[in-house]
Amino acid sequence: MNISIFGMGYVGAVCAACFAERGHTVIGVDVAADKVDLINAGRSPIVEPGLEELLAAGVKAGRLRATRDTRDAIENSELTMICVGTPSKKSGDLDLSYVEAVTRQIGEVIKTKKDRHTIVVRSTVLPGTVNGLVVPTLEEASGKLAGVDFGIAVNPEFLRESTAIYDYNHPPMTVVGEWDKASGDQLASLYEHLPAPIIRKAIEVAEMVKYSCNVWHATKISFANEIGNIAKALGVDGRQVMEVVCQDTKLNLSDYYLRPGYAFGGSCLPKDVRALTYRATQMDVEIPLLKSLMATNSVQVKKAFDLVESFGKKKVGLLGLSFKAKTDDLRESPLVELAEMLLGKGYELSIFDKNVEYARVHGANREYINGKIPHISSLLKSDVQEVVDESEVLVLGLRDKSFEKYVNGSRQERKVVDLVGFMPHPSTDDMQGICW
Repeated sequence: MNISIFGMGYVGAVCAACFAERGHTVIGVDVAADKVDLINAGRSPIVEPGLEELLAAGVKAGRLRATRDTRDAIENSELTMICVGTPSKKSGDLDLSYVEAVTRQIGEVIKTKKDRHTIVVRSTVLPGTVNGLVVPTLEEASGKLAGVDFGIAVNPEFLRESTAIYDYNHPPMTVVGEWDKASGDQLASLYEHLPAPIIRKAIEVAEMVKYSCNVWHATKISFANEIGNIAKALGVDGRQVMEVVCQDTKLNLSDYYLRPGYAFGGSCLPKDVRALTYRATQMDVEIPLLKSLMATNSVQVKKAFDLVESFGKKKVGLLGLSFKAKTDDLRESPLVELAEMLLGKGYELSIFDKNVEYARVHGANREYINGKIPHISSLLKSDVQEVVDESEVLVLGLRDKSFEKYVNGSRQERKVVDLVGFMPHPSTDDMQGICW
């Protein structure tokens, strides 16, 4: 393929070299004359192991060159990657001036280009940037229509400085955010040779994936540091602690706890978070991340309440009361907290939870149910259909497969709040998911 890449920084230069190595013809574009001259001389404009050798090989083979001429680059390529910087403003927001300027230049050239051209945003941009800035700018400058006259895609990069070439050749995945299928097909074909899955999603999903990955990495580093600081204060080697933690790939390093949804609860997580943060405070160890966990959990309970409140209805049916499905344990259940919040605001509440209903009569939690939360216990119904029929708003609170039918089987005038992910689609006016 003939490819042009705008921005010869860490991402652009590495991509140019790696694409050329794979047999593509690449034109690098940059406003800085010294970067252009270095690449044309087969030298690297940045320090990155192995990059200069790849650049030199690409130039020597006639598959790589650099220019400052936008028209030259666009007219002699069929796909353009935008790899310009998106630095932070003082406010923390992104400075998109380079993206906007390059996008406008590209649009002005494709205005007179007869062949369809595809523009791929590889710069790290927040969700909404392509739809809100890139596409309108291209359409205004070119007088053409996205997805019809020119292609649009997003291709977030996962290249670490100092290992960028290895990361290109051995990615965990390749994410293709596509405006239209033709653009996605063209972009995906660039990566078919790589030993990793190609994941095709909507533009906004691809934009958000990049940020989610980076913030998750930052969270992991901060978590390990705070655990290490507490461990040291307790006379424990934090390195040994985290070495053991990381050996659990069933829960600790897995997708098990990484699904958006409702708050956590139960007999372990809230208690242990409070205990560890209390001990750290006693020892004057600063742990802002760990201290935020219970507050973040409370925000999710309040969000569930706000979704119910948004419908303006007073009769609420709650399917589930224990802290998770297939248990009768109500200790620190966020559904109990939601029920108390609804009752406190004057909602008419009815509840179904078959395990809690059984425990109220027979189980070990009978004393807790009847003694600690009798005001909620009295609202339990033994017939789920009775709860469903009485409700104006139905809250799906547990991942019980028997509740899934109420997502699409509910009557139209009954509203639904989904806290567990039964909905196959994003939120609508009548059906609200807590994170979708």
